[in-house]
Amino acid sequence: MKIKLAVLFGGKSVEHEVSVISALQAMENLNSEKYDIIPVYIGKNGEMFTGEFLRDPDEYKNIPALLKKSTAVNFVLRDGKTILERKNKKTFGSNDITEVEIAFPIVHGTNVEDGVLQGFLKTVGLPFVGCDVLSSAVGMDKYVMKAMLKDGGFPVLDCVRLRRSAYVDRDRSIELVEAKLEYPVIVKPVNLGSSVGISKASDRDSLFKSLDEAFTYADTVIVEKAVVKLREINCSVVGDVDSAEASECEEPFMCDEILSYKDKYMGGSKGTKSGGSKGMASLARKVPADLTPEMRERIRGLAVDAFKHLGCSGISRIDFMIDEADGSLYINEFNTIPGSLSFYLWKPVGVEYTQLLDRLISIALKRNRNESEITYSFDSNILSMGVLKGSKGTKGAKGAKM
Repeated sequence: MKIKLAVLFGGKSVEHEVSVISALQAMENLNSEKYDIIPVYIGKNGEMFTGEFLRDPDEYKNIPALLKKSTAVNFVLRDGKTILERKNKKTFGSNDITEVEIAFPIVHGTNVEDGVLQGFLKTVGLPFVGCDVLSSAVGMDKYVMKAMLKDGGFPVLDCVRLRRSAYVDRDRSIELVEAKLEYPVIVKPVNLGSSVGISKASDRDSLFKSLDEAFTYADTVIVEKAVVKLREINCSVVGDVDSAEASECEEPFMCDEILSYKDKYMGGSKGTKSGGSKGMASLARKVPADLTPEMRERIRGLAVDAFKHLGCSGISRIDFMIDEADGSLYINEFNTIPGSLSFYLWKPVGVEYTQLLDRLISIALKRNRNESEITYSFDSNILSMGVLKGSKGTKGAKGAKM
């Protein structure tokens, strides 16, 4: 019997299109003999659709036409099962499309990768691949991630966090940065990926411009010291808090001082059947990265330890920075659902993409089995004891017998 697997992609995110690319790659490589693959496209307004045409890359050249050929759907929890049902109900006949046994979110960015979608899936009782709500949220928030890693003794760069509400006093915001950091600095939206909104500032004037841009994408930004003699090294990790292992390391190449969205996803690759991008797989890179054996193992070890420290599950990509001026190594960012699921980092260590996807689904099913053994409620109905009488509730009910 095949496992009914819903692949969720898209969403209200600036990385919407990147998610589509990653999901199409994954669906093409999932074992169709083991899984009944159900594509679920999330529009930029949050509406969900399913249908056979959603697996065809050519259809995304005209998304409005594609959605007209697809079915708007919702997930509902009914009798302990998660059902994908029609949003626009038919007058006669069943509105159920299929039961879903597990979800595979292949989404990137805010509103989907940051714990929001994961929380929804838990609410509708659907096991899912990848990080849980908390680790998804932590991995997306660059400031919280840094704070947790620093508390655990991991090497991260110091930063200054600024909020949009305080940026009305622009001079004061700049003074806060200059009091702690020296130029040049890097400005980043706190909760975006794919290098969106990230820029470098070398003086006060350029810092104003960088902050203005970053605040168009997020309510909170961070500013950190720029590593001038920078090498970026990425490493993927698969597993959970009990057991995890690292992939091969890569060194991505960039056209400018910062690895840009264009570098990552518009690198000129011939790409998919439709001639589009291959996502992160199209990035110019060196695999394996040119590292000493000692540095390679240090990075891979740190990646696994940090993955476990943040409570991650499934697959993540951890991005590192090496300061070639003094050899210092820093953890830069976590990607809890990396572009292209970082499959290109696993083949060099003998793991094919289909095998990688199988393992991620197995990890998710293991977590679901473990969670099923936890008690989340107990038989006690305090509402039957009359505590709702009056307007003060339980805190003000002096005579309530508990």
